[in-house]
Formats: sequence, structure tokens, C-alpha cells
Amino acid sequence: MAQVVAVTGNEAVANALRQVNPDVCAVYPITPQTEMMQRFANFVSNGNVKTELILVESEHSSMSACVGASAAGGRVVTATSSQGLALMYEILYIASGTRLPIIMPVVNRALSAPLNIHGDHSDAMGARDTGWIQLWSENAQEAYDNTIQAFRIAEHMDIRLPAMVCLDGFIISHSIERIEYLEDEEVKKFVGEFKPLNPLLDIGHPVSYGPLILTDYYMEYRKAQDEIASKVSGIVLKVAADFEKMSGRKYGLFETYRLDDAEIGLIILNSAAGTSKDVVDEFRDRGIKAGLLKPRLYRPFPFMETGEALKHLKAVCVLDRADAFGGSYGPVFLDIATSLYPYKEKPVLINKIYGLGGRDYLPEHAELVLSELAGIAKTGSVRSYKEYIGVRE
Repeated sequence: MAQVVAVTGNEAVANALRQVNPDVCAVYPITPQTEMMQRFANFVSNGNVKTELILVESEHSSMSACVGASAAGGRVVTATSSQGLALMYEILYIASGTRLPIIMPVVNRALSAPLNIHGDHSDAMGARDTGWIQLWSENAQEAYDNTIQAFRIAEHMDIRLPAMVCLDGFIISHSIERIEYLEDEEVKKFVGEFKPLNPLLDIGHPVSYGPLILTDYYMEYRKAQDEIASKVSGIVLKVAADFEKMSGRKYGLFETYRLDDAEIGLIILNSAAGTSKDVVDEFRDRGIKAGLLKPRLYRPFPFMETGEALKHLKAVCVLDRADAFGGSYGPVFLDIATSLYPYKEKPVLINKIYGLGGRDYLPEHAELVLSELAGIAKTGSVRSYKEYIGVRE
């Protein structure tokens, strides 16, 4: 039976990690992730988990320790934010390239400079092509559920890739919400026993990690990694189906909201999706067929499924909480544009950059964007394909 609680997103994810009871956690504090691992450290010190908690001197060291522990044959977790994720950058590729199923909640926060501790998506977007699976979360419930599912996905014997679970800094990490915890035994049974693959500590079957591969086989290795990534979407859906049977909560590669018969639509990640859904409802009440798509599995990006879900619309706005400087448009926009590229008939696409450094995303922002899309759908005229919204005059 589910336990209904009022907790922060950080506390919810920490509790999910407690229920899974990983073997090793190597961690370094950084706002706004610190509370999550502080709570998990309490579980360790109180004997609620058997996890070996390693306190390291930096996030680079944290991910390095995770790589070693995972290669040795353990179930391994860590967590980070912002500059911490950036400092891990070198080791992120090693974790994915050696197919180590490390789980890492990322509490999304703006990157310096200037120094800012509040939430935007620039950190995880900077790491989106490192070979890690990325699951994104609208609220504390989704962050909790995604964390539990991430273990099954990453540790699947056909996948064995590391996974990030992204949640918005402060907006989700520090806000108290009503969520439903699963029973400890349910989570334990759902995740299952960890099965090592080629562990270094199995001295009866010696293996080596991190070999030198030059021009003779490097491309073949990368092609194999790409083929593994192509299997992730199917495993995500299978795990989600099992999770729904246990919890009653349904997940997919993305969530669509009133999109099936929509003419205009928003595409937006994480917490801002909730605000946008309310405004979509208001436009529906006015007789305007608005809808929304919220990506959940962002890497590997489900291009075909996303394109199919959007191709019937007349006009779409992709809202990015990060910018790809020098890349013309925001990172999510570029992926959505690619997903629609094969279709002869497709919606007009525009891009809005919002909420950088924790700037509030308000219902009036969604209303302005949907009004603009309604005009584009009616006239075909586009005022601007990309602009920042919510910026001081």
C-alpha cells in the first residue's frame, strides 16, 4: 500500500535511493543537490542502508570513484548539479564508453559565470551527448518514480549504460509536494538483485577496462555503442509498463497533453510543463485547440516517436531553459526540428528561451506563446523564429 507524504524533491529521490540500497555512493556536495545526499548520508549513518558512502574531494573524483566501483561489480550511485556535472565531463564519457550502469540524479542548475545557484537546464544539456541516458521529471513524484525505473533501465543486460535523472533545482528539489511512496519491498522486488557484468573483482575470470583502441577498431566500438543506445527506448517502455502495474502511474517516452486533436502545441521540459498545462486548458475553454508535449526520455532522443506525435500540428513552440550559444536555436528545439525533418507536411516551428538562472516562468508567458502560435496557425506569418521571453526591458 502506498504511503502518502509531503516531502521535497530531494528527499523523495534520497528515499528512492534508500529503498534500492546501492552498494557504493561517491559524492561531493553542491547546491541545490546537497540536501539530497545529506539525507542519504543520514540513511547510511543510521544503518538504514548498507551503502559504502565515499566522501571525495571533487565531482571529478566522485565520478572516478563511481567508475571504479561499478567496474568492480557494484551497484553505484552519485548526484550532482551545475559546475559539478561540468567537472565530471571527462569521466562521463568513460562511464558510458565502458557501459557502467551508474545512476546519477542531476538537480538542474545554471552554469557559471556569472555565479547562479538557481535552476535552468544548461548543465544537463551540456552533457546530453556524453552517452548517458537522461530521464527528465516534472515534479517530485516523477523524480522519485524515474529514479526507481532508472536502475531497471540502466542495468538491463541489453543496455548497461549510465543514467541521469534530471529535476529542476529549487523548484522541485526544495519545494514540498504530496507524493506517494511505494513500499520498500515493492521497490526491492521491482529493481531486483544487481547482476554484475564482467566485474574486475571476479578474479576467476580476469578482465581489463579502458584498453587503447586506435584507428583499427575505434569506429566499430562507437558504432556498437550507438546500436546499444538505439535499444534504450524499447527497454524504457517495458520498464514503464511493469512500473504501471505496480504503482498505477503511467509513463512513456514523453507525455502528451491534449495533443491528439491539437492545432498548436508547446514542447517543454520538467516543472514548467505543469504551469503550461493549466494555460493549455484555458485556451481549450476559448475554443483554441492547444496541446503540449513534455519529453521524458531526452537521451537517447526518440526522434521517430516524437515526430509522429507532432507532425499533424500547424504551429509548435519549443521552449528551452538553456541556449546553445552559436548554435542558432536552443538544444531541445534542434532535436525537435530533426524529428520533424523527414515529413513533407509539418508544423511551423519557433523557439523561445526562458527561465535562465531560475527566472520565473509564469502562466502569462505560456499565454503569450500560445497566442502567438494561434496567429501563426491562422496566417502563416512568423514574427520571430527565436527570442528570449521574460527578459527585463
